[in-house]
Order: sequence, then C-alpha cells, then structure tokens
Amino acid sequence: MHVDNRAELLWVAFGLFGQLMFTGRFLVQWIASEKAKRSVVPVMFWYFSLAGGVILLSYAIYRKDPVFILGQSLGVFIYLRNLWLIRQSGEAA
Repeated sequence: MHVDNRAELLWVAFGLFGQLMFTGRFLVQWIASEKAKRSVVPVMFWYFSLAGGVILLSYAIYRKDPVFILGQSLGVFIYLRNLWLIRQSGEAA
C-alpha cells in the first residue's frame, strides 16, 4: 500500500473511502432498478459518482498518477454536467 507514515495512511483511507462511494453508486442504481422493475439511473447515482470521483481525483493528484488523474478528471466533468442537466430539467425536485 506504500504507507510509510500516518499521513500516507490517512491518504490511503481517504482514497478507499472514495472508492467505496464510487462503488456505492452501482448499489444505488441496482436497488432503484429493482424497485422500478426496469433499468433506471436515479439522481443519487450522480451524487455518489461525483463524490467518489472528486475524492479519487484528489487522491490521484496526491499520488501524482497521470493515468488516474486523467481518468477521474473527465468523469468528474461528466457527473457535474449530468447533475446540471437534471437540475435544469426540474427532474431533481
């Protein structure tokens, strides 16, 4: 895990929390789809995506990993854009 001190341990814990948020979005989507008996993407999916993406992007920047940074940067933009579109359409009300 490349943990040499307490600060590194806290960053790893922060990154793991971000990954849990990011993974949690699929649970949210799955539960919503099961309830609706069809495939749906609830607004909460995008909030979980955004939270997990921002945390993972922060972690990637700390780790100075260009591949990870690039991958998360685009995702964060997409999650924000989807939330903006939902807000503009009034669906989130």
